[in-house]
Amino acid sequence: QVQLVESGGGLVQPGGSLRLSCAASGSILGRYTMGWYRQAPGKERELVATVTSGDSTAYADSVKARFTISSDNAKNTVYLQMNSLKPEDTAVYYCNVRRLDTIGSILWNVWGPGTQVTVSS
Repeated sequence: QVQLVESGGGLVQPGGSLRLSCAASGSILGRYTMGWYRQAPGKERELVATVTSGDSTAYADSVKARFTISSDNAKNTVYLQMNSLKPEDTAVYYCNVRRLDTIGSILWNVWGPGTQVTVSS
């Protein structure tokens, strides 16, 4: 079973930057999507950004042009560079990996434990 370990969260002032990392134990073979989701207090978990095994990326409208997702396939690691942070970005950020079959159905789905990001002056 693949396990995910997140790092890089913390407290930052508005306008600042943070870089989150998520390392997956073991190899992830075949077609997959890795991504970041976040959940603020009292709100549902929402998509932040994803990257596929084919290097296609997708972003929530609220983070476009501010956040960048990237991956190092050799290290089974995905990163989230967050710039121009706003107080509304405050949330627990969760890493996710989904292994897909050839038609895009989810074979398995793993979540990391989450890392807190707080944007406050």
